[in-house]
Amino acid sequence: MARPIVISGPSGTGKSTLLKKLFAEYPGKFGFSVSNTTRSPREGEVDGVDYNFLSVEEFKHNIEANKMIEWAQFSGNYYGTAFEGVERVLQLGQTCLLDIDMQGVKSVKASDMDARYLFIAPPSIQDLRKRLEGRGTETAESLEKRLAAATAELEYAETGAHDLIIVNDDLEKCYAQFKEFIMAEQN
Repeated sequence: MARPIVISGPSGTGKSTLLKKLFAEYPGKFGFSVSNTTRSPREGEVDGVDYNFLSVEEFKHNIEANKMIEWAQFSGNYYGTAFEGVERVLQLGQTCLLDIDMQGVKSVKASDMDARYLFIAPPSIQDLRKRLEGRGTETAESLEKRLAAATAELEYAETGAHDLIIVNDDLEKCYAQFKEFIMAEQN
């Protein structure tokens, strides 16, 4: 069985786009560990598919019950990965993919999970700002918080915490590198 793959990178770097392409090309091969969050769904997001949308009380209960592999609080909301989500994927015989932030990467590295680590980087912080502004979902305050978090994530990635860093400056080139890394240990 292939090791779980932890995919991280700042919000707006194209992780979701890359994952959607992978799932379309290899249906049934990979399972996505659906993250939990207390933030409100964005337009088009589906509970249980894009995220498990929980109340703050539900999320805190999961933390206290040690049901979370990793979790963090960002912009007033909780985000995290439950053990149950990874187990569900493994029971289906699929390679588990986890899309998590820097704190999550640190938590997984501290756990006994034997994972591979991939970081998706923007071409620059300025480019990332344009992408996030283009979404139209960020307030000025949340945009600045996301950019500060992105800077910290990029600095952490430069420490060698990941097996590979891919700069998403061209979607097709990035996807080819992404797919090569993901498929390296597949049967």
